[in-house]
Amino acid sequence: MVERILHLSKKSSMLFFLQVDTAKLVNTVAQQPQTMNLWELLNKGGWIMYPLYILLAAAIFVFFERLIAIRKASRVDANFMNIIRDNIITGNITAARSLARNTDNPVARIIDKGLQRIGKPIDAIEKSMENVGRLEMYKMERNLNVLSLIAGIAPMFGFLGTIVGMLQLFSAIASKGELELGEIAGGIYTKMITSATGLIIGLLAYVAYNFLNTQVDKTANRMEIASAEFIDILQEPTR
Repeated sequence: MVERILHLSKKSSMLFFLQVDTAKLVNTVAQQPQTMNLWELLNKGGWIMYPLYILLAAAIFVFFERLIAIRKASRVDANFMNIIRDNIITGNITAARSLARNTDNPVARIIDKGLQRIGKPIDAIEKSMENVGRLEMYKMERNLNVLSLIAGIAPMFGFLGTIVGMLQLFSAIASKGELELGEIAGGIYTKMITSATGLIIGLLAYVAYNFLNTQVDKTANRMEIASAEFIDILQEPTR
């Protein structure tokens, strides 16, 4: 009889500890922080995130469209000016113009304009080539100001989202009288997402703008070098 009582006592103790451990385990799992993906995190920013998405899409489109155009414009055959020189010195202007017209880049178009003005004063030739160079620069820099604009207004949209979020939070406090600390912290946390997103988009647009401007400057230098070399060729004696 005593052994049976001891056996039942041990069994009850084991069930009690199992229940305690299970309760602790459930509480531990419930207290673990919930993870969320990037899309869920961004959606907490509210409606102000949609203008930021539009700005990001516009920045990406303009960057790659301009990058492709500028890289195409910067491709210049290393032997292009050598062939032009040989044709001019030998008096074969027709061949030089044919090569320039069939080459699709700003340098070739500037040289073609110079070839069309051969026989006129050097100053007139330089002026014509400078006009073409300015037009080519305009083509390369087209829409770059969009990136500059996005770099300026994206952070402003982010800060606007923070202000809207704070106004909503204070409005809720005024209507309910009081809020729990967790609700206040959560509201501030979710509205800070708009500020972070705006700053990141603005930074990316700023970096893209300056990178493309650097590529335009490199192409402009090639155009200036080719123009100076062409003027030097015209002043060399023909064979």
